[in-house]
Amino acid sequence: MQSTLLHALTVFMGFFAIMNPIANVPVFIGLTSDDDDKTTSAIAFRALLLAFIIVTLFSIAGKVIFQLFGLTLPAFRITGGLLVFLVGFHMLQGNHSSIQHPKGAEQQKPLEESLSIAVAPLAMPILAGPGTITTAISFASGGGLMELSVTIVMFAILCGITYLFFIFGEKLVTYLGASAMGVITRMMGLILASIGTQMVIEGINGAFKFTL
Repeated sequence: MQSTLLHALTVFMGFFAIMNPIANVPVFIGLTSDDDDKTTSAIAFRALLLAFIIVTLFSIAGKVIFQLFGLTLPAFRITGGLLVFLVGFHMLQGNHSSIQHPKGAEQQKPLEESLSIAVAPLAMPILAGPGTITTAISFASGGGLMELSVTIVMFAILCGITYLFFIFGEKLVTYLGASAMGVITRMMGLILASIGTQMVIEGINGAFKFTL
């Protein structure tokens, strides 16, 4: 029971650091600045629902993807760990990694209906970007049904928390201020870099066991 709770906490912190709902609040506010409260809520809900579906599909199909491309879990963990570490490293310097937030994502403003931004760039690549997907597959592929269930449930909880951050985001930014937001981003970067390093260590250990 205690190991399950510890695993759940690790998964949640990994998702929280890579998706970073607090740092994404200014991005969401910028993308929805011209919309009313009702439209803003609809955009947030649709974006997070789509992100949840994407991450869930990748979590469930992770092992199938491994078999299809002839990949091993240690190799994926090492690659995913390096990817996660890179995002954390950029966040430590107060920057957004192009892996987590591709260039131009924040400035992208669609010409069609306002709700279309729930798909792009919000759901992908801001919320369910390569870093988030890599983290989900790594956590879900580590064991059996329990690990998969914990991964999906923890991401669902994070989506709910992110929704609240988005809805009350303008008040949060005003309350915390730019300096506090910078500190939080760097803290998340440190946690994320540490998680990435741990993933690499586990991948290397697994590779040695796999070859012996």
